[in-house]
Amino acid sequence: MRSNGSSLGAFVLLGFSDQPKLELVLFVVVLIFYILTLVGNAIIILVSRLDPQLRTPMYFFLTNLSFLDICFTSSSVPQLLFNLRGPDKSISYLGCAIQLFMFLGLGGTECILLGVMAYDRFTAICKPLRYKVAMHPHLCLQLVVGAWASGIANSLAMSPVTLSLPRCGRYHVDHFLCEMPAMIRLACVDTTVVESIVFVLAGCFTLLPLSLILVSYGYIARAVLRIKSTMGRHKALNTCGSHLTVVTLFYGNIIYMYMQPGTSSSQDQGKFLTLFYNLLTPTLNPLIYTLRNKEVKGALKRLVRSSMA
Repeated sequence: MRSNGSSLGAFVLLGFSDQPKLELVLFVVVLIFYILTLVGNAIIILVSRLDPQLRTPMYFFLTNLSFLDICFTSSSVPQLLFNLRGPDKSISYLGCAIQLFMFLGLGGTECILLGVMAYDRFTAICKPLRYKVAMHPHLCLQLVVGAWASGIANSLAMSPVTLSLPRCGRYHVDHFLCEMPAMIRLACVDTTVVESIVFVLAGCFTLLPLSLILVSYGYIARAVLRIKSTMGRHKALNTCGSHLTVVTLFYGNIIYMYMQPGTSSSQDQGKFLTLFYNLLTPTLNPLIYTLRNKEVKGALKRLVRSSMA
């Protein structure tokens, strides 16, 4: 494993180098899922933009989620593929800084965007007569811009603090990407204050949107139970089912990952959980929305027919 780039300010991403036989298998699996992520989310964006029937707030937010997933996965997977294919595990200081910035910013943005999507579903089901007025295009744009701005602000606050910590010559990152906890572990000074700030910001960007989601779905559940017709209930549940599945995958993985103790075994487990969070979830999102949503499947059929005509 080459590590002589340390003199140039580079880092070494240890990743899965302690399991060399696993690296080739991971390379193939990661490459397949990365291609599926790009293709699946690109199709969702294309269909949502081209089909007039999908030009609604719900699909506007879904388009942003798909674009976000493409950016999020692309922030680390190409570097991971490069490191898995051979002995060179290095990443430049600039590359590491960009990766850390994007991981924090895009992760924070997705937390808030999922909360915004829950609010959209709450308005559609609990206040259907006011939906078009309440969720007007200007407000939808403001909510999306606010989600992106919040995620970027979080990254601008935490990335410089993490990168400026003294490392005393340590440059081997025990991860496959420049993730904040792994970078903090390189520090040779007391990081209690930094970790406290991280804990507070992480709470804001995970617990607050999650609380909004839970409250929204509490009201949605109450509204659905009041619907007398079975068809009406099924339609309402189908509308929310895809989003709720995505939320469960996203937050379930984050909560489980960050509640683990800091032992070496949990660090290895954390790598696979981060890989799941960074790759498998963005791959599954388009499938979840396509398989569970008749409107998306109908739009796909119309797009295929028009392209073949």
